[in-house]
Amino acid sequence: MSHPHPELGAPPPLPKNGVRVVALGGLGEVGRNMTVLEFDGRLLVVDCGVLFPDDHPGVDLILPDFDYLRDRLDDIEAIVLTHGHEDHIGAVPYLLRLKPDIPLIGSTLTLALIEAKLKEHRITPYTMGVKEGGREKLGPFDCEFVAVNHSIPDALAVFVRTPGGTLLITGDFKMDQLPLDGRITDLRAFARLGEEGVDLFLTDSTNAEVPGFTTPEKDITPAIERVFAKAERRIIVACFASHVHRVQQILNAAEAHGRKVAMVGRSMVRNMGIAADLGYLKIPDGILVDAKKLGDLRDDQVVLICTGSQGEPMAALSRMANRDHQIDVGHGDTVLMASSLIPGNENAIYRVINGLMRLGANVVHKGNALVHVSGHASAGELLYCYNIVKPRNVMPIHGEWRHLVANRDLAVATGVPERNVLLAEDGVVVDLVDGQASITGVVPCGYVYVDGSLVGATDETMLKDRRILRDEGFVTIIVVRDSSTGKIVAGPDIRTRGFAEDTDVFDKVVPKIEDALEEARRKGVNDSHQLQQVIRRAVGGFVGGKLRRRPMIIPIVIDA
Repeated sequence: MSHPHPELGAPPPLPKNGVRVVALGGLGEVGRNMTVLEFDGRLLVVDCGVLFPDDHPGVDLILPDFDYLRDRLDDIEAIVLTHGHEDHIGAVPYLLRLKPDIPLIGSTLTLALIEAKLKEHRITPYTMGVKEGGREKLGPFDCEFVAVNHSIPDALAVFVRTPGGTLLITGDFKMDQLPLDGRITDLRAFARLGEEGVDLFLTDSTNAEVPGFTTPEKDITPAIERVFAKAERRIIVACFASHVHRVQQILNAAEAHGRKVAMVGRSMVRNMGIAADLGYLKIPDGILVDAKKLGDLRDDQVVLICTGSQGEPMAALSRMANRDHQIDVGHGDTVLMASSLIPGNENAIYRVINGLMRLGANVVHKGNALVHVSGHASAGELLYCYNIVKPRNVMPIHGEWRHLVANRDLAVATGVPERNVLLAEDGVVVDLVDGQASITGVVPCGYVYVDGSLVGATDETMLKDRRILRDEGFVTIIVVRDSSTGKIVAGPDIRTRGFAEDTDVFDKVVPKIEDALEEARRKGVNDSHQLQQVIRRAVGGFVGGKLRRRPMIIPIVIDA
């Protein structure tokens, strides 16, 4: 795994009264958030999320690398979960497969969401619910929980007191002053903790490049109202399956305009059911209908809420755009994509938008209307936090490299010495000793791929092969030789897939293969693997030089 400190080796033993911080995900990327704290031989894990694949053919999820913890599972006091988004809780089932009795600490909604996920994995966890203002002693870690506002209810920051120093981890947060649920980020608690002293401030970097303040959630309501007022037929809303606030706004608008609502997608139905049962989602009486009964309603009475706002190929909205869903999108339908573009998903999202518009739908998205706001603090809010908390050291978290750098610059602008702001990537070890944080080493920290039912079996070599097959096609060359004399008795027979050129073009390479094999035979090369390499070189030189292609070449030598 690459990192910005190639000169570093394994970290030294942690000094007495030192606190070690190792991010196993979430630095240099948006997703896979997981941070491990260590004091006096004990560990505390904060978040354990997944990263969704980009150019990783066949991969379902990308996990943090648990190798750092594999031999120390008994040292883990607990896993503290800041909120219920997949990039913070999605990898918990895979860590609990290694040790199912690690306690999970989180708010009511967060624990309900992870318990539902773990049930699918047939894991019954040990959980402890906490609320803002509460404190829990977890081994040597004294954790205080602080309310923060985010795009999912019940998010928490965590302040960790240890004999070796204090750490404030914001999780994902923003400072919406008029949130839909009335639960604001507790800046009074931030100020109080700042007065006590924050030795290391680990803060959300996602919107550090964005000037000013993040738009309040309530400002979206008029745009949603306009969509409902103008829509002549069905309204199809795509949003995150965990965005309770957005779903609440849609339910309220549907009630006001006399429409019924059906939820589509297993995760959407499950999560909103949990939110409603716990009182986080207020569902107006009689507004929900089963998607199977939509045929009984006029098109102008229908609202569908589904997943797929990020262009996920198997999600409901993508399948509608590809005409691979029981719901046929057509002329006059309005599709409301109530989410932002997660970096890396832009092409997939625009592909879905184009597909829907080709079918005649009117697509309303963040690019042409104020139908979504971010769940992360912009630069102005981060500046407020730095001035309130007055941290001694800062470690930007949760973001790509550009986000981390922008967050560092904000910290420095508020007076934090530049040497006290640590830019780290996954696997880089940060030690807090006597009030000073510094980078002391690096631990192995690669991607772990979930590929169907397999975890960790897929590697970069296999993904490279898949990309070649996808982009360049493949060539198979079959040769039969006499096992006693080594002479070729049949072939070379050449088959191709993924080539625009006719197979006849390969007639020119057959003599080259024959000559290469004969030369190898004269030199005494008899091993079938070595002969396959001879064929691969002959064909590779031809297709690279003549066709400007680099396909996968599969030579097969059969002894007869």
